[in-house]
Amino acid sequence: MIYCLTGKLLERTPDMAVVECGGVGYQAAIPSTTAGALPSVGETCTLYTQMNVSENDVSLYGFATKDAQAMFRILTGVSGVGPKVGLAILSVMDPARIALAISGGDHKAFTAANGVGPKLGQRIVLELKDKVGKNLGATLDLSAPAAAAAPAGGMAAAAAALTGLGYTGAEAAAALSGLDPALPTAELIRLALQGIGKRR
Repeated sequence: MIYCLTGKLLERTPDMAVVECGGVGYQAAIPSTTAGALPSVGETCTLYTQMNVSENDVSLYGFATKDAQAMFRILTGVSGVGPKVGLAILSVMDPARIALAISGGDHKAFTAANGVGPKLGQRIVLELKDKVGKNLGATLDLSAPAAAAAPAGGMAAAAAALTGLGYTGAEAAAALSGLDPALPTAELIRLALQGIGKRR
């Protein structure tokens, strides 16, 4: 198992990167979010990787962060989600956004990725809902957007987190209306995402 590659970036496209380690160039398929996070060609970088070995192929997948690497492994554990679909999801959503969508039951968020229809989106949410609560919350910093806005209060922090996840200010306000401002920020975000998922 190759856990990560650290070396000179030889080549980068929106879906592929080549990293030279010890005189060997390793090619890895990457999500577009990782391509945007990599340095310029010729500079040193680290890719966190997942290697898939099959009867006819050995493939390497690379990610800019450990969170993305972990999320890829979790997503591809869902029936019907292969490596290509896992990369497609991570190309349109970061790991924290994925975890929050799963937690909030927002299966339609996944249909923004190529190869994901409504049924597969529902399956991802159904199969991973328990894992989000038990495992992902401990490994992913889901409160980062809210923490940055904490001084403004719970509702403001939750609104900032929702807009940081790509929702408009109006959508965030509508989702938070009627919720108890005394609730913890994380709970406000969870309930708001549930409400958004039900309205879609």
